Amino acid sequence: MKIILTISLVAFITGLLIYFLLTSKGRILLKSLVTKINCQWRKLSFGKLNRLGSRFSKTITIAAIIMVAVIAGNSVSAQVTGSPSVSLKSVSVPEPDNLGDFVKNKAAAIKLGKTLFWDIQVGSDGQTSCASCHFHAGADNRSINQIAPGLLRINADRTENPDTIFNTGGGPNYQLRKEDFPFHKLSNPNDSTTVVSDSNDVSSSQGVANTKFVGVIRGSSRDLETSEPDPVFKVGGINVRRVQPRNTPTVINAAFNFRNFWDGRAQDIFNGVNPFGLRDPNASVVKAENPNQLKFVKVSLNNSSLASQAVGPPLSSFESSADGRTFQEIGNKFSPIDLSKFIFVNNSLGPLENILSIGGTKLPRVLGQKLSGLTPLGKQIVHPQDSVLGADSNSPEPGLKDISYEDLIKDAFKPEWWNSNQLIQVDAEGRRTFVNQPDNSSQTNEYRLLDYNFSLFFGLAVQLYESTLIANDTPYDRFLEGNTTALTVQQQRGKQLFEGKAACIFCHSGLELTSASVSNVKNQRLRATTTTPRTVSDRGYFNIGVRPTLEDISVGGQDPFGNPLSESRVAALGKFPLLFGSSPNVTVSPNDTVVADGQFKAPGLRNIELTAPYFHNGGYLTLPQVVDFYNRGGDFRQDGVLRPLGLSETEKDDLVAFLKGLTDERVVSEKAPFDHPQLFVPNGHLGNSMFVFNDGTGKAADNLLEIPAVGKNGGKGTPNFLN
Repeated sequence: MKIILTISLVAFITGLLIYFLLTSKGRILLKSLVTKINCQWRKLSFGKLNRLGSRFSKTITIAAIIMVAVIAGNSVSAQVTGSPSVSLKSVSVPEPDNLGDFVKNKAAAIKLGKTLFWDIQVGSDGQTSCASCHFHAGADNRSINQIAPGLLRINADRTENPDTIFNTGGGPNYQLRKEDFPFHKLSNPNDSTTVVSDSNDVSSSQGVANTKFVGVIRGSSRDLETSEPDPVFKVGGINVRRVQPRNTPTVINAAFNFRNFWDGRAQDIFNGVNPFGLRDPNASVVKAENPNQLKFVKVSLNNSSLASQAVGPPLSSFESSADGRTFQEIGNKFSPIDLSKFIFVNNSLGPLENILSIGGTKLPRVLGQKLSGLTPLGKQIVHPQDSVLGADSNSPEPGLKDISYEDLIKDAFKPEWWNSNQLIQVDAEGRRTFVNQPDNSSQTNEYRLLDYNFSLFFGLAVQLYESTLIANDTPYDRFLEGNTTALTVQQQRGKQLFEGKAACIFCHSGLELTSASVSNVKNQRLRATTTTPRTVSDRGYFNIGVRPTLEDISVGGQDPFGNPLSESRVAALGKFPLLFGSSPNVTVSPNDTVVADGQFKAPGLRNIELTAPYFHNGGYLTLPQVVDFYNRGGDFRQDGVLRPLGLSETEKDDLVAFLKGLTDERVVSEKAPFDHPQLFVPNGHLGNSMFVFNDGTGKAADNLLEIPAVGKNGGKGTPNFLN
């Protein structure tokens, strides 16, 4: 028996060696294995990153790589059966385990999600949607009024210390120029000590002007709001649109991220209400046991950081909303008009703009009713060949035909989340009660179940739509699938640098090209060194010295409930099971050093050629500038973990060429699934950084840019930033 086993083992090993050495696919695989093993060794000597390495993890990784090769069928039998796909196409898009408890028709939910994502009626100003900051390769290519000062700066004692001075252009509504980049200028790009000038400004995305929410006007895309003086974003005393304090990341391939936003505050568990998952102990939605019986329930959907992310911007007074609006009011805005809750100026009906809401205090979820009574995409043309919405297009007129938001919700979600004869009443103190009829009191508001749960519908629908925005047909993916000519010879040299000398793969690992992906993080949320004392940090988050740490501590900050955003710090407090519903993979002791301040989520790199400006501060314009940054070991090396790479000019060119091989041409030409409705985006204001025109409400008049509707076959696309 032992002889048979020995012969079998020898035959297997011999066959494996023959496959590796004598077949082209085997040689490619062997070369890939050697590169990955060498890369693991490089991680252990990667300057300060050596603190994050582990001999044990190195051994396990090498063993895992070999085992995967064998298990996947890359043995002698592979010559007959063929190699399986190893590109991003082979990675499943993460999805909640209990999605079926909420969604009855996934295709209908995707339709609802795409409509909500692109509909500018969602914003308080009737002009801002999710897509307003994510219309170009899932990111933003606007360059006027796209600068914010260092608003997130803190003192060493962690008290707030915002910088309100604009260094780039001298003020808001500035037209950025190529010469403005990089924001941290050096006389020698290979030497971080040769500083010529420095700016802590952020190149990001304009949202809404500073306003206070008054109420919704059902059937009107604009909310009732009052303009509030803005101490920062103003020109000549006139408010301009605020600019967010971090650069806008792409939503394409964001479905693979375990957490979302640069600081990871959008949790992998969606609570149906806001970005904070189990961190919010009071988050609940309402479920109908039957149409005449409602109850408050807590919901928990895993693999849903996209849903958690989606419900943040619609209520943000920087991004989409007047200050004080709730999701229920967004739903309210789209519902039939209830005149019993309004008073009328001058005792006449007059225009809708003269109707003032005097409704009671509302909960932070009011966005639902706004959409029910408005035509979906009612201010935008939908291409008749749109891959998702084409059959409902009302082209050449705006909007979707013969369908309401209420219809879209009912088509997508199970009735227990929207079908009820009862109302949810909210009094002036925020107390909630189930009632059969409205009381017509100005001190209360009543919401239909469909409106009350609007944040649940919004989050899940947008997640399901964004989960279709997967760029996985790049030259790099085709190369991984066995097409050895998909990457040029120069790009292949760049790939070797990416995986070896340049050490990019340390942060941009896996087929998703980010160590912050679900597959990398799910069961290994914390990483710890083997040194004494140990250093513990959140997997997928790094401080690479883009800016001084105290300018933006990112994941080192706190959630609204006083808990650390850093999962490592949560583990150190012993609150991991309470806030995340599981146990940490690393027990953090008082002797461990937890590193979190200034660490940002490592982004995926597909379409990186299209998504300038780069880094969380948007301070770099071109890929060569980015490669120079890494080659010199970062700009603020005392804060970061990088070390100089010593790349030659040829090697830097090779690495840039490889990064350009990560572009999916469907994204460039906006072919399905990247097609979209017409969009009008605010592109700065009429005037300049010294003078703007007042629109009559204390806000600057917008300069609108039209992004035409594109069908499934694509179009010309939009130009890259400052191109």
